[in-house]
Amino acid sequence: MTSVFSAASSRTLLRAMLLGSVAALASTPAFGEDLAAEESAEAPIVVTGERPIAESEAAALDVQKKSDSLVTVLSSDGVGRLPDQNIAQATSRLPGVAIERDQGQARYISLRGAPNYWTTLSFDGINVVSPEGRDARFDSIPSAIAKQVIVSKAVTPDMPGETVSGNVNVITRSAFDFNGLHVQGKAGVGYAELGDRREYEGSLVVSDRFKAGDGEIGVLLSGSFFERNMITDNFEIDWERVSQDQRPGNGTRFWARETENKLYRLRRRNWSVSGRMDWKPDSQNTISLRSVYTIFTDDEARDNYIFDMDDKQSDLPNSSATCPTTVNTMPTTTGYADVCIGNTPLKGTVYGIDINQRSTLRAFRQSIFTNTLDGTHEFGEGWKINWLGNYTESKDDRSVVGEARWNSPSTRSARPTIAYDFTNPGRNTPLLFTTVQLSSPTRYTAGNAVTAIDTFAKPLAELRLLDAVDTTKAYTGRLIVAKDTSFLGSDATFKLGFQFDQRTKIADESQISLTAAGDFATIGIPTNYNDFSLDQAFLGAIPMGYNFRYFDTDKMRQYADAARANFTFTPNTANIYDVREQVFAGFAMGTLRYDWGSIVGGVRVEHVKNRGIAEADIAGTTGLVTAEASQTLAFPSLHVNYNLAEDKKFRLSFNSGAARADYDQIRPNVTVNDANLTISGGNPGVKPERAYGVDAYFEWYVRPQGYLMAGVFYKKVEDVLYSQRRTFNSDVLNSGGVDRSQYTFTGITNGGDGRIFGFEVAAQLQLEPCTESLGLPDFMGGFGVSANLTYNDSEVTKPAVGDVPARKVRLPGTSDWVYNLGAYYEKYGLSLRLQYQRRSTWLDGYADDLTDAGDTYWAADDELDFSARYAITKNFEVYFDASNLLNKPGRRYSEPGNLLTATGTPTPHTDIYTIEYERFGRRYAAGVRVNF
Repeated sequence: MTSVFSAASSRTLLRAMLLGSVAALASTPAFGEDLAAEESAEAPIVVTGERPIAESEAAALDVQKKSDSLVTVLSSDGVGRLPDQNIAQATSRLPGVAIERDQGQARYISLRGAPNYWTTLSFDGINVVSPEGRDARFDSIPSAIAKQVIVSKAVTPDMPGETVSGNVNVITRSAFDFNGLHVQGKAGVGYAELGDRREYEGSLVVSDRFKAGDGEIGVLLSGSFFERNMITDNFEIDWERVSQDQRPGNGTRFWARETENKLYRLRRRNWSVSGRMDWKPDSQNTISLRSVYTIFTDDEARDNYIFDMDDKQSDLPNSSATCPTTVNTMPTTTGYADVCIGNTPLKGTVYGIDINQRSTLRAFRQSIFTNTLDGTHEFGEGWKINWLGNYTESKDDRSVVGEARWNSPSTRSARPTIAYDFTNPGRNTPLLFTTVQLSSPTRYTAGNAVTAIDTFAKPLAELRLLDAVDTTKAYTGRLIVAKDTSFLGSDATFKLGFQFDQRTKIADESQISLTAAGDFATIGIPTNYNDFSLDQAFLGAIPMGYNFRYFDTDKMRQYADAARANFTFTPNTANIYDVREQVFAGFAMGTLRYDWGSIVGGVRVEHVKNRGIAEADIAGTTGLVTAEASQTLAFPSLHVNYNLAEDKKFRLSFNSGAARADYDQIRPNVTVNDANLTISGGNPGVKPERAYGVDAYFEWYVRPQGYLMAGVFYKKVEDVLYSQRRTFNSDVLNSGGVDRSQYTFTGITNGGDGRIFGFEVAAQLQLEPCTESLGLPDFMGGFGVSANLTYNDSEVTKPAVGDVPARKVRLPGTSDWVYNLGAYYEKYGLSLRLQYQRRSTWLDGYADDLTDAGDTYWAADDELDFSARYAITKNFEVYFDASNLLNKPGRRYSEPGNLLTATGTPTPHTDIYTIEYERFGRRYAAGVRVNF
């Protein structure tokens, strides 16, 4: 079924529904069952769908209470859906989960404020390498494939050692989750305010169970589709310290090297297809075959106007004498970084600058294809064996269909003069003028105001095509032998496990670059931008300060096809590599269960072997390099779960893990540039980032339904991984009498030690159990609330680099505060849900040089979402969703305070140096669901 609206009527209906419902309270996230429920002797809570939010929460809390480790669970509700489109957005509603967004869409998951690469991704308990690598991307995984998502924050020995802050395990559906034939589906349409774009979504699940002799076979097939068309408002600024700026006050001045607008037209899609067959020949044996294919596509047309402010930086004299700072509208310099003409870093005029325009058409594709065959067999007295084999292929296609580059001519008077104003961190509205050249002496001034930027000459400089595909092939074999027995007065389970993983990532990249007039003529591409563009009004809403023309995507494809037909791709050898990782692991663990609770303890040992093959370029001499490294690590852990009362638990855990560098960071590519005295590349010998942690949590399962939780956590971190510029300090690349030991090296390295600690609190409460005792009317029982808050404090010692001394900094990606506030109303078939999420500022990257404008941060991110649904019948419901109602921007900025203070120059901390600013608009969707 589909729900179809005209553009005008859909907007009217959606807004009317929003206004009519926003005063009502809405819901918390749905929670669900954990795998531990399969081992519970007590009957599980059955979700019937009559009150899907409350019933799903009850099932989840029942599982959490019985778990032998610290977990939180997100489950599909009574009609088989998670509350959001992708796994990242859905999981963000759980305690301690923060997300990082791209173009307003949730992408990465950070647990308890830790770096996102500390979080691992699993499908049905098998770790999956994301197409990007160890930074697991969750926007490529639609929530439609999941029965539940289990977030484990306390690492146990049966989990891979690279799990540091926790694991997100996506549990796929099985036909045995339903009684007999089951069909559920969803279809909807949506509307995005910014740019008047459309969204479409749909999913279908079909399953059935069949008798097979004395046993049973279950078969399930599912598919999903989601499409989001988007317009994004954006501006970016690149700040730098200017060496020629020696006038008084220069020590705290940072200038905009360039400022730009990136204006996006996007179409993003998620597809998924999954199948599963489970065979239970009898009650003691189960064999399962599972296959999941999911792909995220991002078709992006990007018009990029870059104003090259420092194009004539060398014109600026490096005098350190005091000078007048009154405004001079006829300077002999361009005015860049020139305080002597009245310019400041935040406001001024630059004369005769270069426009570097980029017309880029991309076709990103990220896919995961994972296949698992496993079996569980019980025999004898308490023996159980679980075996599995898995093959997963992940692809990251970073290809560029075509990018045309248009640059201003060298004649200054043919270039624009730009008046800039960055005093408002949320605005960048450059004003353009013609440039007038004066003589005796030669100087420049602003001429007439210009609003149509494409009236300035910008001849075609280059057409570039890129084919870039990274493929990761992973093989996993695992065997676990378990024995239920009695030990030290307890009901005990001992497990011994062995696992082998081999992951090979191959990056292949090549390009066509056309720069000659004859090449342009061969493919027939126009060199005048106006012949390559569309006469279309601006689709965004950001104040631009100028008008422009979008490039024609059909023409880009036409000329890109012609380039492919007439020219040959050239390999980009510096970005091509073959990295293989082998992990030989074994673990031993025991679970002792008493009347008062349980103890889980053990150790995991991993032997890791890396081999990398790549091309090195040493001063123009190239050749293949093979690098190998190996290491053995042990990861002990201990978890104690104590029942303070029937409804109260105390959990204490000690655990350890190690985050390994990503595959592109350990590749042996090396590029040596003797002219610039630089070396760049991977670091095959870099050590993993070790972490040792302790967690202490109190949980109160309020009767008849509710949940209160409070906990503290601490992790000690050693050999912190970070990208760094430093002196190479090695003679291994010396050749031909050239000493390269003092060249500047850029790459991944290990730094100092540090720690991260904090606390979590959470609450889920419903009014239903209290209406009678409080004398409230029956309809009030539909109200419920949830809230969770996480605080963390991180600090690591960053070693000295060049003229920047050692200093204390945060861990990258860590926020001080993360919290969710939600409420819902659910009664008489109506469900309303309102959810607010906030994440405070977090560190994005370190500054390694005093020429940098300081460390970079992402500003606080918050989002308000609303959903409504009404069950017309037991099997049919309508729904409405509203997302990003606050329409807050994503903003990244430079913070020079830490860097300058570290060098002994006191300066106030400030967030005024905006690096990136994006706004995405509100989104609305409506549709129908069926469930049989």
